[in-house]
Amino acid sequence: MKLPDRASGVLLHPTSLPGPHGMGDLGPSAYHFVDWLHAAGQSVWQWLPTTPPDATGSPYQSPSAFAGSPLMVALEPLVERGWLNDLALPASGWPSGRIDLHTVVPWRLAALRSATAGFAERASKEERAELELWATSRQSWLDDYVLFMALQTEHQGAPWWEWPLPLRRRDPLALSAARRQLQSEITFWTFVQWCFDQQLAALKAHANARGVALMGDLPIFVAHHSADCWARPDLYHLDEQDQPTLVAGAPPDALGPEGQHWGNPLYRWDRMAEDGYAWWVARLRRAMQLADVFRIDHFRGFAAYWAIPAESPTALTGAWQPGPGLALFEALREALGELPIVAEDLGLITPDVAELLANCGYPGMRVLLFAFGGDATHEYLPHHYIANTVAYTGTHDTDTVRGWWNSAGPAERHFAASYLPAHEGDIHWGMIRGACNSVARLAIFPFQDVLGLDASHRMNIPGTATGNWGWRFHWSMVGPEPGRVLGLITAASGRGPFELLGR
Repeated sequence: MKLPDRASGVLLHPTSLPGPHGMGDLGPSAYHFVDWLHAAGQSVWQWLPTTPPDATGSPYQSPSAFAGSPLMVALEPLVERGWLNDLALPASGWPSGRIDLHTVVPWRLAALRSATAGFAERASKEERAELELWATSRQSWLDDYVLFMALQTEHQGAPWWEWPLPLRRRDPLALSAARRQLQSEITFWTFVQWCFDQQLAALKAHANARGVALMGDLPIFVAHHSADCWARPDLYHLDEQDQPTLVAGAPPDALGPEGQHWGNPLYRWDRMAEDGYAWWVARLRRAMQLADVFRIDHFRGFAAYWAIPAESPTALTGAWQPGPGLALFEALREALGELPIVAEDLGLITPDVAELLANCGYPGMRVLLFAFGGDATHEYLPHHYIANTVAYTGTHDTDTVRGWWNSAGPAERHFAASYLPAHEGDIHWGMIRGACNSVARLAIFPFQDVLGLDASHRMNIPGTATGNWGWRFHWSMVGPEPGRVLGLITAASGRGPFELLGR
């Protein structure tokens, strides 16, 4: 789906949706939210990565760069198709307001296992053929992923570098034996991925039919404990014990005097270049199956990345290393055509990053929340934007607009109130209006900002290990006013149907 010349949308991960099963998913609430976006004149629904999350719920440390999150598979369609009986919720119920992974994950996985058994017993011949055809079409990544997950289950969650050596080193005889012995578990993970792809394709078709594009998110790095790293260890900086020698992070800056130590193993870009960046071609082909446009996280890392010795506890000892640069994106363009990419170019942007972004032609990002700490020369103020930009009020990593206002100093508040203009009671609408009235072709607002929520509703606080990724809303928090006002602002700024001004 092609976006309009001027468009706007909302950032909300599907796990934050309401629903009866402990967390949001691709079920009825997702369709309801698409309809809400359409009624409010929005053209984009932006998500966080849809890959499986880690144990903390973070979708940025996934066991696969290709798979879909089992936790986002909606259970209602499985009941409707006769594969899953009506569900009994946990006796203790769900904690209100946030996702409780300790309760939700085992309960949902148990439900998916029941659905897998139901499919084996009751699926039609046509449904079985559909699953088999789908699995064949996804074989390039699916075979490694489902075997990886089956082996992880067999080894009680132990990371792959602690598995027996023949499995760690992918001895063909050991892998063949594992596939035979773990066929039931492999079948389960295959079924779950098929359900995810089916449900996402149906939701995407529903959204596109209403003029709403889905915008995905592509993290630059992968997790050490991942099917990707296990399947192709030669593509990463690993030692003979399969441990990283260099890991990813960010250098010290004003926000973190010790920098950021992410811990992802770094790519061997020299080896990736040898086959024309085939792994990246496959990864972006997959991304284009799932979304209409996608954000690439940490774009600056393709120009140069901060490489930290793995034994270092902080990022202080890191050093800049050259990334693949334009060669990667030329290879991607040759293989896949023009790519619908938004480049996350926040943070320390040096001339080499700016040059790479200009040569690629992708839009970068500007976050209005960051614009009021200086004077009128700040590049994130809307009067400095160019059209090839995505304007954000904030992101999943920032405070909400209301939370920012509550913690900002008097000078920042006065500057923002004068510039937008806005005051304490409508600062979130002032920020949204400022982004919408800019020349940026696309403007995006976290749903928390549309609802005017405070810092207690943040999705993530960078540098903290707990308490993130669990935020959810309830429809009782919304009401008619946010959609009406959002529709008025986007219509008046040429980003939505002008007829919405008549409301």
